[in-house]
Amino acid sequence: MSPPPSPTGSSPTLLTAPVELAGDWGRMLEGAALQVVERMRHACLDGVRLVSDRQPTRLRVDEHTSGTPAIWLHPDGSSMAWIIVDIGERDWSKLAYQFGHELGHVLCNSWQPDAKPAPPCQWLEEAMVEAHSLRGLGRLAKSWKEAPPFAGDNAFGDAIARYRQDIIDRYAALAEGQGLTRDAAAWFANHRGEIEMPALNPFAQAMSRTILAEYEAAPDCVEALGALNRWPGRTGVPIAEYLKLWEASCAELQASLRLPVRLRELLRIT
Repeated sequence: MSPPPSPTGSSPTLLTAPVELAGDWGRMLEGAALQVVERMRHACLDGVRLVSDRQPTRLRVDEHTSGTPAIWLHPDGSSMAWIIVDIGERDWSKLAYQFGHELGHVLCNSWQPDAKPAPPCQWLEEAMVEAHSLRGLGRLAKSWKEAPPFAGDNAFGDAIARYRQDIIDRYAALAEGQGLTRDAAAWFANHRGEIEMPALNPFAQAMSRTILAEYEAAPDCVEALGALNRWPGRTGVPIAEYLKLWEASCAELQASLRLPVRLRELLRIT
């Protein structure tokens, strides 16, 4: 598959780069899975300024029958971002959700060989890309109900919306139990050792709901993800330095500073 023609002859972007499927899709029709992936990509990225200077020229979505979703960091010199998913038979909500999360990592420049996750700030990237997927699921549910990719399947838009809401409700309960909804700065100070574990841990899950609210209130702040991880050390630097480097990267790429500034305010990072 070739990328759509560009009137300016510019390189492919994360939104236009060709997508290929790999792995074991079982009895699922590859064409159907590809349609869901493409619809979710548009749900996540339509209207978002893609500011990164490190965008892949191809995307591979690789279905594994076990393991966890991930970005495969392949040191082969190619400019392909390699996304691994693990879903059930025709579980389109799960495919969209997992793909949206990993696509968020690609948006954050975490697809090249040097992008190994590292503490102390990987939790924050995980929270941001989880919110990115939840935002995309909301848009996908609406578009699916209005114009489904499969004839007569409008009602599945409601199923996607329920799938998304179940995740949000679970994260809301975590946020309430952890104290995040009362005082984000105290939450961070009191649980910092647990928060800064490099995974989508329960604290990152709780924070993803807060970040989702920022995305929905000011959609332009999503573009700041494209300015992440463009410095030595990536997520392996302390959070004060991480936010400072991110703000400088946003300024360099002329991206909105709204999200890093807002996170600095919420967590009271000086």
